[in-house]
Amino acid sequence: MATVRVQREPFDIGAEIAALTAGRTDIGGIGSFLGCVRADAAPGEPAITRLVLEHYPAMTQRAMADIAAEAERRWSLLGCTVLHRVGPLAPGDPIVLVLAAAAHRQAALEATSFLIDWLKTRAPFWKKECLADGRERWVDARDADEAAASRWADAVAP
Repeated sequence: MATVRVQREPFDIGAEIAALTAGRTDIGGIGSFLGCVRADAAPGEPAITRLVLEHYPAMTQRAMADIAAEAERRWSLLGCTVLHRVGPLAPGDPIVLVLAAAAHRQAALEATSFLIDWLKTRAPFWKKECLADGRERWVDARDADEAAASRWADAVAP
């Protein structure tokens, strides 16, 4: 069963791993990804001083749950955790956490890659960068994110 949350407050990675593994002896590996807010903008642009994430709660929660369910199905995961923060965040702040638990490391690591790739492209979040020069701009989808997610379109886990 996946744990999926959208929240404003920071998360505790150790507590999330402990919750995922509590009472379990069948987990052989946990893949993890922690995403943090970067300060670097496009080349030649002023630094990012704040990132503001907005979402439509019901739609976002459902999309994240669907992505987690797909990962659990493809890799027969023993559990996964998908957390994403919203609201204003500063450079260096943790923004997303993905954990995938499986009997073997390959499944855990592949599922983790899948989860973050699909989360970046299929979960409805709107991101606004606040720049050091006072400008604000909405972030468009990146081609590299779409390319990363597309590799999973027809992939079937071993």
